[in-house]
This record gives sequence, structure tokens and C-alpha cells, in this order.
Amino acid sequence: MANAPDAADTADVGRRADEAREAGGRIAPLDRRVFAVAGVVLAVLVGLSPRYGFHIDELYFLDCARHLQASYVDQPALAPLLARVSLSLFGVSEVGLRLWPALAAAGTVVVGGMTAREFGGARRAQLLAAVATGTMPVLLGGAHIANTTSYEVLAWAAIALVVVRIGRTGDTRWWLVAGVLVGIGAEFNHLAAIFGTVLLAAVVLGPARRTAADRRLLVGTATAVLLVLPDLWWQARHGWVMFAMTRALNGENGGPGNIPTWVVGQLGMSCLAMTVLWLAGLRFLWRSGRPLWRCLVTVYAVLFVLFAVTTGAQVYYLGGLYVCLLAAGAVGLDGWLHSRPDRPRGLLIGTAASTALLAVIVLPVLPPADAAWTYDVSTNSGESLGWPQLVGTVRQVWTGLPPGQRANAVIFAADYGEAGAIDELGRGTGLPTAVSAHNTDWWWGPGNPHATTVVAVVPGPEHAPEYAAHLSRYFRHVRVAATLSNPDGVHNIEWGGHVYVCSGPRRPWGETWPELRTYA
Repeated sequence: MANAPDAADTADVGRRADEAREAGGRIAPLDRRVFAVAGVVLAVLVGLSPRYGFHIDELYFLDCARHLQASYVDQPALAPLLARVSLSLFGVSEVGLRLWPALAAAGTVVVGGMTAREFGGARRAQLLAAVATGTMPVLLGGAHIANTTSYEVLAWAAIALVVVRIGRTGDTRWWLVAGVLVGIGAEFNHLAAIFGTVLLAAVVLGPARRTAADRRLLVGTATAVLLVLPDLWWQARHGWVMFAMTRALNGENGGPGNIPTWVVGQLGMSCLAMTVLWLAGLRFLWRSGRPLWRCLVTVYAVLFVLFAVTTGAQVYYLGGLYVCLLAAGAVGLDGWLHSRPDRPRGLLIGTAASTALLAVIVLPVLPPADAAWTYDVSTNSGESLGWPQLVGTVRQVWTGLPPGQRANAVIFAADYGEAGAIDELGRGTGLPTAVSAHNTDWWWGPGNPHATTVVAVVPGPEHAPEYAAHLSRYFRHVRVAATLSNPDGVHNIEWGGHVYVCSGPRRPWGETWPELRTYA
């Protein structure tokens, strides 16, 4: 009787089968372990979702969810729409709100494995691509917070996957899928539209136009435009405020001084040990001989320079494209990695070590009181602390006003996070709805335009310098009623801020409102 094959023999047979499929023009089946990696990422994110509290952006998005509209100053409509679904299903819940970005992160891991498969990668290359994607700090940190980052990363990764498939098969019917992905991605974050525009230019103006540019590309482009029409309609009706917002962000984050920050920041898009993988991915794509695959390198180079100059401090803007690069590197380095047994082992150890280090920084792993040192590297944890205390402080000031004065007062928050905290965490505690002049909040109005007292909640002096003097331009009496802090000692945006009671308006509050608008 023949001996049963051991595990090594079985693995070798599977590897030879994968290689035979590739040699015959087919690609290997998707490795089921990719889904296991995605499941681990989902479990980690969901497990950590109730720690600390809401992030400053999440409080704003919850406010936006209660003001559903076709677009907003700083993002399109779909992320606030998901926040509204979360409110309907789970109420004001960190776990419920963060379920959607966690699912997006798990989907991105699967897309990473699928992209390696489209590049011709066998099962071990697919698994490596999934692990590389699942350990990206931009994915883990972005998916812990329910803003637009996780959806943007998924959209970019999925668009790149479709492009890779078209480049491999020549089947341009997939341009319609690409158009749908660009349109949906742009309804989560405008960056997807920038990616789609640069990709379109690279295809039409480069060698790939001979094989990939046809009427289906035009149909895909038209589909993307149709999907973003609600956003464009809203922007047109509101003076194209997204451009004013972009100028404000560029003024804060762009310029020559932030270019080194951008360049160094790209090394943190993947875990440090996987940097060699995406660098090899660029080489793999450029040397592939496939014009459409080479377009992805061109797009990366153009966007790298564009973002470095305009928004250098926002180092994560290219995060979604690294999923494709990591997958390409996993395939390109597969033979080299497995030519010596110590290489995969070393990469695995380095990945585990660097992922553990970066996870402490971008995820709420540490006790809150021990997270202060991470704030200079990533603000994720720091901006999730202190909101209940802020609401409690504001409530003390508000209830301390004489009833007659309180009847003609409004709560004004200098930033959208403060307004969101009061509106969401202070709901049902006797506090009124807060107003703010920050970003989209300004468009929702000043509350009572005839208010004679304004309780102003203002961040720390580093983020709102000389704000008392600013308030004095509009009120004759401005006094400090309370100082903001948090019990964990994290010097975040709100640390050292104040709650002011402003009375004696120099002009009616409604007339003052247009001068307070702030985009940042």
C-alpha cells in the first residue's frame, strides 16, 4: 500500500498546479487564507472599537448624519449616510459607527489578495499580499475611525484591481466597473476623483491608449461623472466651497517645508518590514511590459509629486494605491523570497515586530493615560479622549447661567468636534444644540439670530490663538467661565481651551454670523 502524502508533498503539488495554470495562461484560484487574514483584521478592529471614545471627526460625521444633504464642505455624502444608518441601527455607539470602516478594511485585504492573483501570483503570493495589506498602518488606523479614509483606501485598491485585470486580459468591458468604482469612491472622498482623472489621462496620453482606450473607457468615464452629479450640484449651489476648503488645507499642510514630511511619511504607509515589497512592486509594474500596468507607476509618480507639493503633511493621501504595489511586490519577489528559507522567516518576524509597534501608535491598545506620547506621531488616540468631560464642563457653565440669560443664549463651538460632542454626547442632558462656524456647520446657521449671550467653546491656544481677543470684536463682555482638560493628561486640540461667556453683542448675533465662517 502506498504511503499517504505528507503536508509538504501536498503543498508542493499545489504549488506545481498553480505554476501550471499560470504557464497555460490561467491564474491560480484565490487562496482561502486571504479571507482568514481579512477575518483577523475585522476581529481586531471590532474588538478595539469600544475603547477610548469617539474621534473628533466621528463626532462631526454624526452631526452631518443628522443633516443629510447631497454633499458637504469637506466630504461628499456617503460617509455621513452610513453614519445615519449607524444611528438608526445602533444609536450613538462607537461599535456601531465603526463597523462600516472595519468591514471596508476587511474588504481591502481581500482586494489585496485578488490583485496579487491578477498579477499571476500563486497562493503564497496572494497570502503575502493579504498580510501586507492587513498590516498597513494607514489601513488599521484609518479603519478604526469612521471618517472617509477606510472607504477611500478600499475604493483606490478596487479601482487598481480592475485596471490590473484589464491589463492582463485586455477585456475593456471592465472599464464600466472602474467607472462605477471611481464614482462611488468619489462620493465617499474627492480623492478618488483625482485618482480617476490622473489614471484617465495616463491611459489616454500614454502607450496604453492603443490597447485599452476605446468607447468602453468613455462609457466608464461618463458613468463616474453621473454618479458624482449630486455632489457637483450641491457644490455649485454653495459657491464651490470644496475649492475654498482645498485652499485652506493646502495652506496648512502644503508648501516646501512639508515635502520632507510627505516623503518620509510614505515609508509608514505599509509596515516597515514591507517597504521592500511595494518598492519591488513599482519595479515589477514598470518592467512588466504591459502598458496599462505601467500606467499605474505613472499615476503613482504624478500623484506623489502633486500631493507632496500641495498637501505634504497629509501623508496618507496615496494610501490606497499601496495595496496594488504591495500585491505586485509579493508576486515580483516571490521567487527571491523562497529561494532561501531564512528570507520568508525574516520578513515574517520583521512584519510582526513593526506591526506591533505601529499598532500601539495608531490603535487604542494602551491604557488611555499611557497614550500621550503617541500624539506627536498619530493623533488618532489623543483626539478620542476627553469629550465626555468637555460636555460636562459646558453643561456646568450653561446651567450656571441665570434662567433669564439662558433663555436668550446659544452655545457656539469654535470647531466641529466640540459641536458634535455637545450635540451627540450631550443629547438629553439639558444642553441645546450647539452651533459652529467650522466647515459645513456654518451653513446650518447661528441658531437664535437674536441671542444676547453666547457660550463659546474654544480649543487650546495652539489651535485657536488669541481667541478671546477675537470674541471681543463682537461682544463687549467676554469672561473665562471654565478651562478644558482631560483626565488622561493628553495634550490634544482641546487641552488648555476655554469656555467663554460672551454678552453685550456689538451687533445682532445673526449679523455677526457671516464673519465667523472658518474652513480648515
